[in-house]
Amino acid sequence: MARSKNDGVKRIVIMILLAAVVVGGFAMIAFRNKPDNTAASTLTPVDEVLARNLDNNYPATPKEVLKYYSEITRCFYSEEYSEEQLSEMAMKSRELLDDELKAQQNDTDYLNDLKIAIDLFKSQNRNISSYSVSSATDIDYYRYENADWAKAMCLFTVREGTRMVATQEEFLLRKDVSGHWKIFGWRIYDDDEKDE
Repeated sequence: MARSKNDGVKRIVIMILLAAVVVGGFAMIAFRNKPDNTAASTLTPVDEVLARNLDNNYPATPKEVLKYYSEITRCFYSEEYSEEQLSEMAMKSRELLDDELKAQQNDTDYLNDLKIAIDLFKSQNRNISSYSVSSATDIDYYRYENADWAKAMCLFTVREGTRMVATQEEFLLRKDVSGHWKIFGWRIYDDDEKDE
């Protein structure tokens, strides 16, 4: 009788150990396949810019178009990236341009000119530290020659060595046949012009 009692205890211990191994195995698999939330928080600004799919997620308003364009521009002049990432960002920025503006330069020339501008900017120890786009209520909408237009301002703050310089640019956007706002052009805004 004593022997069968020991056998029963051994069986229970073995079953508990087997159950622990099985549960432990499932726990290891579950933790291994658990999504890593830290990966999302370690995306660089360049990664975030490149992650946007403009075919499925085109900015809906002139303000959103300019915010995205300005973030790409800030990345050009202030972030680290590979040649491939630069090329991808350049193509993203061109997707935001009106067809008439894009037609003035092919993709290769645009990228080459962009590289020259970036090199010159960085050689002067400059970077874009921030930007601010007009509030939605400050955007001027109008209709001209059967097209919808919008005018908006963007303020870029540029660090030159130890000093900060603000540059305000006025952007003109036109809605295309798909209903997307595209950048038609821009210029440095001069406060004196509004007094004339």
